[in-house]
Amino acid sequence: MELKSAASSILASSLALKEGEKFLVITDPDRRRIGEALFETGAELGAEAALAVMLPREANGDEPPGHVAAAMAAADVVVVPTTHSLTHTRARLQAVERGARVATMPSITEDMFREGAITADYTEVEQLTKRVAAVLDSAREATVITGGHRLRMSVEGRNAVPSTGVYREPGHSGNLPSGEAFLAPLEGTAEGELLVDGSIAGVGRLSEPILLEISEGRLAFASGPDGEQLLYLLDRSEEGRNVAELGIGTNDKARLTGVTLEDEKIYGTIHIAFGSNDTFGGTVAAGVHLDAVVLEPELYLDDRLVVGQGCVHV
Repeated sequence: MELKSAASSILASSLALKEGEKFLVITDPDRRRIGEALFETGAELGAEAALAVMLPREANGDEPPGHVAAAMAAADVVVVPTTHSLTHTRARLQAVERGARVATMPSITEDMFREGAITADYTEVEQLTKRVAAVLDSAREATVITGGHRLRMSVEGRNAVPSTGVYREPGHSGNLPSGEAFLAPLEGTAEGELLVDGSIAGVGRLSEPILLEISEGRLAFASGPDGEQLLYLLDRSEEGRNVAELGIGTNDKARLTGVTLEDEKIYGTIHIAFGSNDTFGGTVAAGVHLDAVVLEPELYLDDRLVVGQGCVHV
């Protein structure tokens, strides 16, 4: 009943699910209880509900099977509690282009479904996220400073995406829980070093910080065993090491859990992702997308401090 109570709140407040709408839940065996709670709640709200249980994908950014992608494109509302993320896939993009409202929940746990970031005031999250996105939109260069290490990249001409947690209009999509603004840096421009002290998708919560060395827009080196694991996951694709995303967390209820879905939303953090970015303004389709979360960064957009000392300055 707790799961269904959370599902009811999500479907009503974040997605505004209406009676008679075509509602699709996509899940896998490890997230099936959450998927079933969403499906049952959607049916009780009067939607034309369907539940698809697929085999887990190999990594974040892997495409779903073709028949699942077709079902997504035919739905009005799609919710995706899965082990690996469908957020940065062509299937998600095609569904959105056809007007679907899509909420992805990669690696969601039952605890995260009830507690933490999901409980935020999403009116406040939406307002802050849109302000941050506007600042990202107007910037030409981003500089991230972490523990004396500096990473620069061009963001000129790239549009930011506000992932607000509120997807009530046709074609709106993002994560749930949510609270981030992000964009695709210009390919080939990222240069420098980044000290990551939070978590990494596919690796989990870090026991100690790892140093990433980035050259000509690609990850060249990552320190320690966790760094080796990151490189192993990225190197399944020729384009896996591409610097794909710069994001800013805007959810004051988000916690460090070791699950990127929540970690990257923590207020006052930033994340850098590697791999695909073609679904949000970039040019690289890698078949993988992994985020690295930095808990205590300084982020300058041009000469303006936007993130520092755990606060977002917009």
